[in-house]
Parts: sequence; structure tokens; C-alpha cells
Amino acid sequence: MANKSGQTFELPKQSSLVADLFTTQEQRDNDKREKVMDIPLAEIDDFPDHPFQVKNDEAMQSMVESVNAVGVQTPAIARQKEDGRYELISGHRRKLAATLAGLETIPLIVRDLSRDEAIIAMVDANLQRETILPSEKALSYKMKLDAMKRQAGRPSQDNCSPLANNFKGIKTAAIIGETTGESKDQVYRYIRLTELIPQILQMVDDGKIALRPAVELSHLPRETQAELVDMMESEDYTPSHAQTIKMRKFAEEGRLNEDVIFSIMQEEKPNQKEQFKISRDKLSKYFAPSTPPQKMEEIIIKALELWRQRERNRDAR
Repeated sequence: MANKSGQTFELPKQSSLVADLFTTQEQRDNDKREKVMDIPLAEIDDFPDHPFQVKNDEAMQSMVESVNAVGVQTPAIARQKEDGRYELISGHRRKLAATLAGLETIPLIVRDLSRDEAIIAMVDANLQRETILPSEKALSYKMKLDAMKRQAGRPSQDNCSPLANNFKGIKTAAIIGETTGESKDQVYRYIRLTELIPQILQMVDDGKIALRPAVELSHLPRETQAELVDMMESEDYTPSHAQTIKMRKFAEEGRLNEDVIFSIMQEEKPNQKEQFKISRDKLSKYFAPSTPPQKMEEIIIKALELWRQRERNRDAR
């Protein structure tokens, strides 16, 4: 462009002033607004170590029917990775439903997030579900806690000690609790569940072991937890909170072994009806090692019924 003196000059091509001069407020607002794009499912990866279960169950089949009828109405959220592919943050169930429905694309909002920002966003989005398993809370709380610590510039601590969890002057567990409606102590209890072996964690999900006893068991060495699982399965019995406290105490003193576990498990629980028990060792010569306790009980009851009938027939002679 030339002025009256014949001198030429150029307007800055990317100047914000130029943008303000030659665009409308509506256009500038649109540029800032998140855009929904249809992205091929083949280019979308699940979040690594996603702690929330996505099952092809009855609820999923209902979602598939809905997707077949009206498509995916709520966009999923993802971030773009360095290799150009997309990493799903929120919408794993929608992605599976779209896949099962035979769709090739899914509506997606792409956000510019770091790895730790993505972890926090993923956890917060999925914690809005109506039903969340204890294992899902445990794994997601741990992931978020570690991400927050890294953002604060400190290495994560596996022991999750409350004394080592300050995040800009606020306890990280308390921050997590604010978004979930739980106390920081309850957050720590769930995080302790990540120290359980899978078999015991599954028992917590199934409601066979409550949270407080499970937390105590999380302090036992993993090999001791495995021994306890074998005993729970053979005895068809789970320990009470008081019994798990006793196990943890013996373990910390270096005195917990299989015999001590068995002795503690035989102690009567409060308000427990009197039970007659036979150890599996005494029954081992009558049953195969893989025989489930319930099957053993059925066979023993049938044998006793036959014995009682034979005694009655003998008395009738």
C-alpha cells in the first residue's frame, strides 16, 4: 500500500488489530468456540489404562439401538496425539456403541491438553456416571492424584501419605474429594485398594468384602493376599473388619503365616451364628483339589441324607 508521498508499506498479515478491523465479533466468537468434527473411529484410540469398565451388556445394547435410530447425539471429547491420531478422554461407551452399530465416524470435540491435563479431564468426566465400582474409583483417584503431583513438580509417592500430598498449599486428596463429594480420608481409602491383588479387588466390587476390611488387607504382602484368597475360597468365608485389623497387625510384626490366617479366620464374628466347620485338609482325600466348596457341601449333605435313611431302615427292622 502507498501513501501520498509514494512510500509503500505492508499491513501485518497476522496482526490482531487487523483481525479486529476486518472480522466481525460473531466471527471472532466462532473462532474461539469448540468445534465438533466427525472423526473416523479407526483414528480414535482409547485412553491408556482407562480405569472405567466399558461392557457390552444390556445397557450397551440399548445404547446401540439408540445410535442406530438417531446417531450419537453427544460429542465425545479427545486430544490429538503427536502422531496425528486421537486419544479419547470422554465417550468410551459412545465409541463402542457406534462401533457395534456399524458407524464409521463419531462426533468429536478435540482439545489441546497435556498428558496430565488429559488424565484429570478423563477422570472428572467419567466420575459423573451414576454407578461407579470401588475398583474404578480406586484406579481413577490414583491416576488423578499422580497427575496433580506431577503438575506440582514433584515425583508421585506410591504410599499416598497425607503428609506428602500438598498441591499449591491444598491437599490433593481434598481437591479430588471436592469433585466427588467424599472426604480426603475416603479418597485415600479408595486409593489404598490399588494395592490389592485382582482377586480381592474383584471381591470388593462384588460386595463380598467391604471397603474398610479391604483397606486393611491392602497392607498385607501380595503373596499373603494370595494365600488368603485360597483360604477364603476353600472355607467359603470372608474376614470381618476386626479380623483384617488383626491380620495387618500380625503382618507388620512379621508373624503372619498361613496357620495364623486360618486361626484368625476361625474366630467367630460378632453376631455370627454358630457354625460347624471341617477343614479342607480333612476332606482332601474325599474330593479332588479343584472341587468348589459349594459342590463339596452338596455332596456331604446327600451322603448324610443317605446315611440317615439307612439308619431309619435299620431301626425299622
